Amino acid sequence: TSESEEEEEEWEPKSKIARRPRLPKKTEAKTKKAATPRSTVARKVVKKVAIKEEMDVSLPIAPAEDNKMQLLKPKEENAGTKPKSLNRMPEVPKKMEINSFQGKNQNSLVSDEKPSTSVPVVKQEKCEEEFAFDEPPSKKIKLNACPEGKPVKNLGGKIKEEFEMNWDIVQALSEITNVEPWVCANLIWLFQEENTIPFIARYRKELINNLEADALREVQHALEELRTVAKKTHTMIQKLKKEGKLSSCLLKGLLNCRTLEELDHVSAPYKTGSKGTKAQRAKQLGLEPAALSLLQNPVELNLFSYIRPNTKGLENIQEVEAGVQHILADIFAKDKDTLDFIRKLCCQRYISIQSTLAKVSSKNLNEKDIDKFQLYHEFSCNIKNIQHHQILAINRGENLKILTVKVNIPDGVKNEFCWWCVNERWRPKQFLKPEFMRLLRSSVEDAYKRLIYPLLCREFRSKLTSDAEKESVMMFGRNLRQLLLTSPVRGRALMGVDPGYKHGCKLAIISPTSQILHTDVVYLHSGQGFREAEKIKRLLLQYNCSTVVIGNGTACRETEAYFADLIMKKYFAPLDVVYCIVSEAGASIYSVSPEASKEMPDLDPNLRSAVSIARRVQDPLAELVKIEPKHIGVGMYQHDVSQTLLKATLDSVVEECVSFVGVDINICSEILLRHIAGLNTNRAKNIIEWREKNGPFINREQLKEVKGLGPKTFQQCAGFIRFNQEYIKTFCSNKKNELGNRALLTKAGALSKKKSKLTSCAPQQPNPLDQTCIHPESYNIAMRFLSLIGGNANDIGKSDMQQKVNVVIEKEGLEGTAKRLNTTVHTLQLIIDGLTQPEGYDIRTDFDKPDFKRSIVCFEDLSVGAVLTGKVENATPFGVFVDIGVGKAGLIPVRNITEAKLSKVKKRRSLGLGPGERVEVKVLNVDIPRLRITLDLIRVL
Repeated sequence: TSESEEEEEEWEPKSKIARRPRLPKKTEAKTKKAATPRSTVARKVVKKVAIKEEMDVSLPIAPAEDNKMQLLKPKEENAGTKPKSLNRMPEVPKKMEINSFQGKNQNSLVSDEKPSTSVPVVKQEKCEEEFAFDEPPSKKIKLNACPEGKPVKNLGGKIKEEFEMNWDIVQALSEITNVEPWVCANLIWLFQEENTIPFIARYRKELINNLEADALREVQHALEELRTVAKKTHTMIQKLKKEGKLSSCLLKGLLNCRTLEELDHVSAPYKTGSKGTKAQRAKQLGLEPAALSLLQNPVELNLFSYIRPNTKGLENIQEVEAGVQHILADIFAKDKDTLDFIRKLCCQRYISIQSTLAKVSSKNLNEKDIDKFQLYHEFSCNIKNIQHHQILAINRGENLKILTVKVNIPDGVKNEFCWWCVNERWRPKQFLKPEFMRLLRSSVEDAYKRLIYPLLCREFRSKLTSDAEKESVMMFGRNLRQLLLTSPVRGRALMGVDPGYKHGCKLAIISPTSQILHTDVVYLHSGQGFREAEKIKRLLLQYNCSTVVIGNGTACRETEAYFADLIMKKYFAPLDVVYCIVSEAGASIYSVSPEASKEMPDLDPNLRSAVSIARRVQDPLAELVKIEPKHIGVGMYQHDVSQTLLKATLDSVVEECVSFVGVDINICSEILLRHIAGLNTNRAKNIIEWREKNGPFINREQLKEVKGLGPKTFQQCAGFIRFNQEYIKTFCSNKKNELGNRALLTKAGALSKKKSKLTSCAPQQPNPLDQTCIHPESYNIAMRFLSLIGGNANDIGKSDMQQKVNVVIEKEGLEGTAKRLNTTVHTLQLIIDGLTQPEGYDIRTDFDKPDFKRSIVCFEDLSVGAVLTGKVENATPFGVFVDIGVGKAGLIPVRNITEAKLSKVKKRRSLGLGPGERVEVKVLNVDIPRLRITLDLIRVL
């Protein structure tokens, strides 16, 4: 019907995430006196320097207490308490009127965004060249106020949002994500200040109660959805105000909406559809007074008076009654109380979603496609119990016109709803004649059948689809992280093989440093296998390569059998050759991309894929970031979900992985560098250009000289960039000798002209802390901790350092040491990790390596009860697919994965397995005709 068509576009899944809006700076945090942008930035920098100097010099106990008193004063006043000790400086709180942050972080925002409220001592400092990251104000204030790093949980005021609503965004966010309100308040402020998730997760743990990156992403998405609701609400308010339909009651109702669904319900009666509905056409005929009179004053109602013989729609009493019925049905269907009642009623009853084979599908589609959805040909499940993957499968079958899907609401719901409407909600105020009572009942039934039932079906489908899409995206993100963090295989040459039949198998041998040594094509499956074996043996011996990496594409099984046979015959002796299978998803797409052409300009695209396959084992992270994440192939229904949400989540996961692993700034590629937190394509390009022009970076401070890297960018990326100290020391030693020889040959006059240049180069000395995960803002604390334990920065990563740290921590404890250093436990732990981790430490060493093999098992060799080892290929909500070396992955149903079977040593984000993990399994069932294997998990290796 036209009414249903009118509502269609309003009830699509709301999981698509718009690009995060850039919020304007808060005007509350600025002074009344106007200032130029340049001077404001300068004073903001100076403010940070002043705090740094006041805080870090020789642990001043008394001044720290005074500073604490002053900084906490705005919070105390907001809370309604005013200690006597705060009466020393009554003028400070008057200037610190800030509503955009809550709790203790309100004070940190004062320091960051209100430079001109500082005391006169700030004006004496004029160091504009420093970025002053020796401890940012937000963190310092937190440390002073609470050395343990746990913020006060009683929140001060409301956060100032661009679009104000009747609900508090902090409380709403906390209810949606089940995260504590004070953490939500901190996160809103951190995201508002354009902090990245990797930076927050590693360096602001005390502000977020040690949440992981996945939880931060969930909060970020929920925050964006709430802001979308607020923005659309205010757009609707402006529209209704312009049309003259806005009342105080409606305004209140709109400002109370928390979801897009609620907003649609409240605004539905005031929307103007593009097509005239049946109710609108009846109103145009003048029947609205008759409909309202039937509900309010039916005694005086005479429908015969509305008959107009020459007017279509009013020619007889039946047409008049039909028009009145359409108007009443429209009123009932758009009433909020009526809709709330029917939704509550549905929650108490058994509502199911059903799918059946479409009648016309067999004519237009082949049997293979129809057979894929065999499980859903006659399917029914309660909407409360249906799984996410089942929803996505049903939706896909419906889109392909293979399945017909409907939501089944029992007749009991309709009967109870109609009785409630007639006898309670829409009960007439006066006695109704029998014909009017019949008309009222018909109107209620018409409203349910024509308007309310389709609305409920769209609501249920929309909610189920939205939840399923979000779960699918989160699962894809977890799998992608596990794959990117696969442990690299370093220190050995590798032969990559891209299998093929007609066009041969492409070979590429790469060195331990990923340099291409040789490329070739061999034809293993066209009767020339024995002759090609000689060529392969010669190449392996020539380059001392004993590891073969085979892509899992076309002809993979035959190629694997070929190499396994030669290995079993010891054909490659004296080399002990092993092989492994690796996913080649996305390799062909990358081989014809502009990045591949730039990296390997003289290589055929077919051979580039063989190089990519080999590098995926040598350094999976560096190679896989070159490919668009959705093409890596570890997701579920990734092409059916919101592409905006998928891209945002996967890009965030890639950024998290690259940042946490870290990159060597002097050897990493531009593609890898652009995924570091805070950097983008242009900034990465500028860093590479600076490196090519000026030589290698000596320390992190030199990053400030790169064009486009301001204070905020430096803060976000500095902690994730590493420096190879041996290489830097060698370079600096050679540079020093070169400068010394040049100085001897330079005249005194020329030397004085270049004095400024030489002095600027002098401070660029290697800093041993640059090879650690310690952020430059904590270098001062790290040096004080080193002097406390009697250590030397040049001993980072050595056993002596670990012993000295253990002595102090055992004596004073972690909290006691943190309090002594005037820092948080999280920051101190990060410093200890950075000082004690061995040089070149890689977090990926804790993850699984590829599974190398020497022999092959055939599908026919499998038997029920056999115990095998395998590697997880993909994880889904319904189970885990495991490669057991027979050319077809087996499935471990989710019911067979229990907490008792998972490893207790490895920290897990969830109860589940991820790609790359090695497991021991038992075969439960082998279906040879359908090539299906069902497994049971024994343990994780």
